[in-house]
Amino acid sequence: MMRRLFWLSMGATMGALVVRKVSAAAERLTPAGVLGSAADGLRDLAAAVGDFGADVRLAAAEREAELRAAAGLDVPAAVHRPFALPAGERLALPRHGLYAADD
Repeated sequence: MMRRLFWLSMGATMGALVVRKVSAAAERLTPAGVLGSAADGLRDLAAAVGDFGADVRLAAAEREAELRAAAGLDVPAAVHRPFALPAGERLALPRHGLYAADD
């Protein structure tokens, strides 16, 4: 008797599990279930594309910083001051052409 009760409960449990699995599979195959899984897939794809874009932007910014440092573009430019002679002095430049004989 105990053996029959065991197998009866085992069969009922297995039957309940099979019904639940079949019901879940049937739910996934309905139009609403298919749309839901497609929406989840698209959501996951959009998140992956967004993560990829963020990684690319980060890598590009790091590489740009390396290139700018190597090229010296981030170093502040030296202050350019016009050349000034001390008071009363003139700059002697070589003369060419018509004005060369005026010395």
